[in-house]
Amino acid sequence: MDLYEHQGKELFARFGIPTGEGRVAHTPEEARSGAEALGGGRVVVKAQVLAGGRGKAGGVKVADGPADAEDKARAILGLDIKGHVTRRVWVEKAISIDREYYFSITFDRGAKAPLFMLSTMGGMDIEAVAVDHPDKLARLHLDPAIGLEPFFVRRLLYAAGVPKDEHKGVGDVIAKAYRMYQGTDAMLVEVNPLVITGDGAVVAADAKVTIDDNALFRHPDIAEMRDTAAADPQEQMARERHVTYVKLDGTIGILGNGAGLVMSTLDVVDQVGGTPANFLDVGGGADADKIVTALEVILSDPKVKAILFNIFGGITRCDEVAKGILAALEQLDIDVPIVVRLDGTNDVEGRQILADAAPPNVYPERTMLDAARRVVELAKGR
Repeated sequence: MDLYEHQGKELFARFGIPTGEGRVAHTPEEARSGAEALGGGRVVVKAQVLAGGRGKAGGVKVADGPADAEDKARAILGLDIKGHVTRRVWVEKAISIDREYYFSITFDRGAKAPLFMLSTMGGMDIEAVAVDHPDKLARLHLDPAIGLEPFFVRRLLYAAGVPKDEHKGVGDVIAKAYRMYQGTDAMLVEVNPLVITGDGAVVAADAKVTIDDNALFRHPDIAEMRDTAAADPQEQMARERHVTYVKLDGTIGILGNGAGLVMSTLDVVDQVGGTPANFLDVGGGADADKIVTALEVILSDPKVKAILFNIFGGITRCDEVAKGILAALEQLDIDVPIVVRLDGTNDVEGRQILADAAPPNVYPERTMLDAARRVVELAKGR
């Protein structure tokens, strides 16, 4: 679960990481009131969207006072930033910036360990720094069983070239950020920029935080921060119905049992010229009711022109999948073609069920490649 900047800073404050003082505003008038509450001086008005590149898109503006903050908020609210509509802003007291650093902790799946990254070239795309100035981006993998010892922090600070007189302040932020990373089951804690102010203080001027969805049951207070109004409607529906679903940009709905099988199906559809509309893993032991639910989620996307079922029967029985497809055809108004590939447990019985019913918009195929070719052909014909 991704958090808005102001939510991330709320967690920062809980763990003692210094941030700028600010207020959330949903209207221009609230932005004015927030600026007044912050002393009436210079403030920064920031779009709160779950996307990067806010500054380049015009979503971050400096205001000279409450009246100007109201005007700036009026310009930002409703702004579309990478497909995300701005519905709230963060009004923060302006701080004196001397230098901007970059710092993050993320989970490196390849190394199976947390990865710390620190650079004195903050305030810009870290991807560009990694490509153009790789020597300016210090990296450190940490063994969670050992923990973050002080000498690990010093090694990172020296590798990044942080001036020695700033080691204590920046190192303190690094240590507290790791405690937060562990304590909230985060997948990402990123500060860009981590600001060194004119008087030498270290302040987190931004916050990008991602929490592991699988751990939210341990953090009900964080789970309540989820903005369901901003969520994609198909993904929200899938979440409510306990279906593993990720929306994509294509026209072919994909349903399979098992994440690896679904990923392979996406690749095969792409290889034969199709564009997947989603990732949907119906899981093991899927019964007819779950198949109906999964189809409802897929069909809620108006861009879907055809659907590919790719089922390998292990725990999931192919005859149950076939019954689920027929039940869905009876319960739902399905006017798109459905290509079905069944293999494994009770696959013969499953194909026989479909053959006996002979629904007009269902096309059985024996192999994944043939099924992918058929669904792409059918989608292009609509």
